[in-house]
Amino acid sequence: MRFNHVIQEPIITEKSTALAGENKFTFKVNVKASKGFVADELKRLFNVDAISVRTIIVPGRKRRIKSKKLKFTRTSKWKKAVVLLPEGQNIEFFSKGSK
Repeated sequence: MRFNHVIQEPIITEKSTALAGENKFTFKVNVKASKGFVADELKRLFNVDAISVRTIIVPGRKRRIKSKKLKFTRTSKWKKAVVLLPEGQNIEFFSKGSK
């Protein structure tokens, strides 16, 4: 599921659903997207205001090619954004987790 070129998809893991209980939501975003672009796209797509946007570039990992013994490849890097929303605003992809 792709939203657009800035926000690509929500990251739904055990840790991100626990953060949703603190009004922090996690998304996979374009590597070239800035914090301002992420906040603007959240406003446009979900009609929510972002208090803060934190971004992390996740480096690619080294993977072994299964058919070859000593051949390795690297996965591409990607960017993650953790967005803090004010009380009362919510994004429906995430169920509220416990702290």
